[in-house]
Amino acid sequence: MSFSLALYRRLMGLAHGIAPRLLKNRVARGKEDAVRYTERLGKTDKPRPSGGLVWFHGVSVGESLSALPVIVVLAAERPDLTILITTATTTSADILAKRLPEGVIHQFAPIDTPQAVKAFLDHWRPDLAVFIESDIWPIQLRELSLRKVPHVLLSARITKKTYRGWQRFQGGVRTLLKGYSLIMAQDADSEERLEAIGAVVGPRANLKSVGAALPVDQAALSELKKLVGKQFTYLAASTHYGEDGLIAKTLEPALWGGDLLILVPRHPIRAAEIRLDLEAMGLKVAQRSKTEKITAKTHVYLADTLGELGVFFSLAGITIMGGSFLENIGGHNPLEAARLGKAVITGPDISNWSGIYADLLDDDAGFRVQGPSELGFLLSQLRQHPEVVRTANEKANIVSKREANTLDTVWAALSPLLPEHTP
Repeated sequence: MSFSLALYRRLMGLAHGIAPRLLKNRVARGKEDAVRYTERLGKTDKPRPSGGLVWFHGVSVGESLSALPVIVVLAAERPDLTILITTATTTSADILAKRLPEGVIHQFAPIDTPQAVKAFLDHWRPDLAVFIESDIWPIQLRELSLRKVPHVLLSARITKKTYRGWQRFQGGVRTLLKGYSLIMAQDADSEERLEAIGAVVGPRANLKSVGAALPVDQAALSELKKLVGKQFTYLAASTHYGEDGLIAKTLEPALWGGDLLILVPRHPIRAAEIRLDLEAMGLKVAQRSKTEKITAKTHVYLADTLGELGVFFSLAGITIMGGSFLENIGGHNPLEAARLGKAVITGPDISNWSGIYADLLDDDAGFRVQGPSELGFLLSQLRQHPEVVRTANEKANIVSKREANTLDTVWAALSPLLPEHTP
């Protein structure tokens, strides 16, 4: 073990002593589940089923949802295996609860201390561990290698910032990367950075390009269409705090003119704060979680619920994708809209989805602006030229269907690592 890994393990072992208090503080702030937070310490009241078990880990919503197509195939092809998925956020847990195949177990991921990781692995005893993107935790990976549990990294994304950080601890990082049985990069840049630091990289595959369209509750969509009537609708999807007011301010002339903004915050727990900000601007807000109805006087419909984004994409006349107008977020998945036939407008920061946005923007299947002034100009132009929006929507849907073979590529590489079939 390198000096950096040994030091990290020692420090995290000491940090475990204060971890329960820190987790309770996070519970008080709504960032951990009040009932299940001890899962973060590797403790659980769920028994481990007998037979083989495959563990998937995606830190948050995007990563865990991108693993769903692989999980669905695995559940169908190998019903003898138990599938466990861990995430680190309450939002991802709430969304997965509605979308996981029957029988798949969800747990909150253990923090990366020797004590929590050991407790987790002693209990679940995975036969294969599948990590998504770039959530690399040294103690977890080291412990899996010591236990001779094969582990893989799918849809690996390594940014310039991550790579620069790795270069300071090359020996430790190289040891961890060599422990993987399979690494599949999601883009050429990530593949190049992984190979530069000594990783052996398999076929390239981006799980973000895989997946079915988001579910759409047709009854809810029909009801909303009746309430909206002839109002033109803008959708601001997966917004982060600061973007809500920015987008509403940009659209203010249109909203006072009778148009409607549907605002879907990435974290619905912020709804009360967002509403206060919007009402301070003089805007009339209806809130979905409070079953408030849209009327002709409503300026903003605050859709602070989970699992209904497909409904709002379907309803939208023009879609703006959040997470891209602030720094250090990186945007959100435009294919969720594209699969439902909707092009998106994005802000400047698309670092998490650069490859997919490149395909969309190259095919005129989306729009990118550099800030609020460009956003306002583009929105006014698109509002006057609906034919441009229709064409972009059609192209976005076509682009979303191109990567149909990605799942086959991933399955072909992953299946030889699965535990032997048992009755």
